[in-house]
Amino acid sequence: MKVLGIDPGTAACGYGIVNEDHGRLRAVDFGWWRTKSGEPLALRLKTVFEGVRDLIDLHAPDAVALEESYVGADARIALSVGQARGAVLVACALVAVDCREYAPSTVKQAVCGYGRAQKDQVQRMVKTILGLHDVPTPHHASDALAVAICHALASPLQRVAS
Repeated sequence: MKVLGIDPGTAACGYGIVNEDHGRLRAVDFGWWRTKSGEPLALRLKTVFEGVRDLIDLHAPDAVALEESYVGADARIALSVGQARGAVLVACALVAVDCREYAPSTVKQAVCGYGRAQKDQVQRMVKTILGLHDVPTPHHASDALAVAICHALASPLQRVAS
């Protein structure tokens, strides 16, 4: 199973692709898109949409896993993350790729064994699980890989319920 994981955002959007084969995981690709704060929101969302669409075209994932929005103190950030999530969902829907969403605590639990793990813990565990030489950076990319790992290792029932 090949999974494209997305850590959504309009300023920075991470992506990571993992391939699961008989319980073994390997990183296929990872990185991030960064948009300029002065750009119109529509262009920033277009960057996310086209990036996801291009990765789907290039890698043909079996599924896309998306981190749910964390609603913190700043409602504006939550709204912009939600809009980026929408761009990802539309990119998946246009090519009929299954897209599942996972809460940040679920991702951290799956990768670190602790639902409130810190970002550096997630990065180190992603490195270990995927057998990478270096910690994936920036954290947007490691978060996206973590979401992909979460989905790839989820039971079929968990995948349906998410």
